[in-house]
Amino acid sequence: MRWRVTERYGSEVTKGKFDTLDQALEHARERVDAALREDRLGTVKMLRDFTPDQRVASRVEVSGMKLFRGPEAGIDVMGDGAVVVYRGAIRKQPLRADTLDEAFERLRSSLAA
Repeated sequence: MRWRVTERYGSEVTKGKFDTLDQALEHARERVDAALREDRLGTVKMLRDFTPDQRVASRVEVSGMKLFRGPEAGIDVMGDGAVVVYRGAIRKQPLRADTLDEAFERLRSSLAA
């Protein structure tokens, strides 16, 4: 199975295709590391206040490319630098991870299942 990595950073969207899950996860790790090096987001006032921990600075999604929907999971880098790992695309299910390494292990196991 081939894999796609989609990164959303601000209004920019980039996509890459990879032959193996390991290659896709390596690229995803590079993108998450780059997002973590960026400046943190501030609070935005719209109809209500959105604090940095409520704002997604970057979203990196990994999905299997099949005829029908393949496995999908991703990592959100929040505006305060926190990392949230999840599986699914439409109904995202958060996966508990205390470190970035643990987040990528959860991502790997979710996609390999």
